[in-house]
Amino acid sequence: MSRFPLSPNPKPTPELERAEIMRDPGFGKRFTDHMALATWTADAGWADRRVTAYASFQLDPATAVLHYAQEAFEGLKAFAHPDGSVWAFRPEANEARLADSCRRMGLPALDDGDMLASITALVGADREWVPVGGEASLYLRPFLFASNAGMSVRSATEVTYCCIASPSGPYFGGDGVQPVDIWFATDLIRAAPGGTGEAKCGGNYAGVMAAQLEAERHGCSQVGFVDAVERRYVEELGGMNLFAVTADGELITPNLTGTILPGVTRSAILQLAEEVGVTAVERPIELRELRTRADDGSLTELFACGTAAVITPIGRFADLDGEHVVAGGRPGEVTLQLRGILTDIQYGRRPDERGWLTRLA
Repeated sequence: MSRFPLSPNPKPTPELERAEIMRDPGFGKRFTDHMALATWTADAGWADRRVTAYASFQLDPATAVLHYAQEAFEGLKAFAHPDGSVWAFRPEANEARLADSCRRMGLPALDDGDMLASITALVGADREWVPVGGEASLYLRPFLFASNAGMSVRSATEVTYCCIASPSGPYFGGDGVQPVDIWFATDLIRAAPGGTGEAKCGGNYAGVMAAQLEAERHGCSQVGFVDAVERRYVEELGGMNLFAVTADGELITPNLTGTILPGVTRSAILQLAEEVGVTAVERPIELRELRTRADDGSLTELFACGTAAVITPIGRFADLDGEHVVAGGRPGEVTLQLRGILTDIQYGRRPDERGWLTRLA
């Protein structure tokens, strides 16, 4: 019996309307008929687990999360395989990271296995919402927030857990794998040592928005950040990790120092490096090094990665000192190979030799 029993939505989306949504879902715009819920209290712990009709929350104006941003979340996908089954990619890594984020945010972690149980029950209830074909998937968003009311600055006495699902196409849209442009906002910082940079929480993303607007003013679609102390080492983008490929066969990414989100896709790429003939290296990367290598040709590829965007090539990056084009602005061979291997595993077109997939339906 499921830990998250189902109470079916009495008014599910009509079949024709759902089919219309599935033809062009966009990313994170429409949501399925159900959601998973659970509630934590200091006295009872986690209880009232269920899958129920997707609906709005009713919150007191003094609800703690609205004032003090005590929350954490995750993002992962459900993939339809050729045989009709549905699988998640490394959900145990998302579950472990959610627990880490909760600890940093002073929230109670879910009981072991609850996140996986909730997404399994939710996908089972909304199996018809899992897209088939292309790079479409069902995006899953588990999250927790302080739901007690009160204006005191203190840790939550009540916490709500929820997981919602959204049929989604490619994150950046368009046809094929198109490079993006990055603006490095060297005067605005995403995270500082001892802060919440390695937690997946909304405050980190809220702090990105002003820098994202700055990037757009400079003609770039995404923003990148440097470290808070010396303002010279690149860290990550607004919602993605960063990788560089060099002419001498290295695949370099900034090492995790407590200010960078430990990406699930990032971790997988490091393990796949040998398959495409490059050596994975985690080390500090100066923005000045990227500029110099892009200009002299020893930086042969640059790409970003994350659950939503998978692997996205970077064709140009810029900051207040000027702009630099990487490899003529075209997607690189290593980037495309890694992306192909990763998506082939996720969609069941390649054997899962590392045990990364978990069946949901």
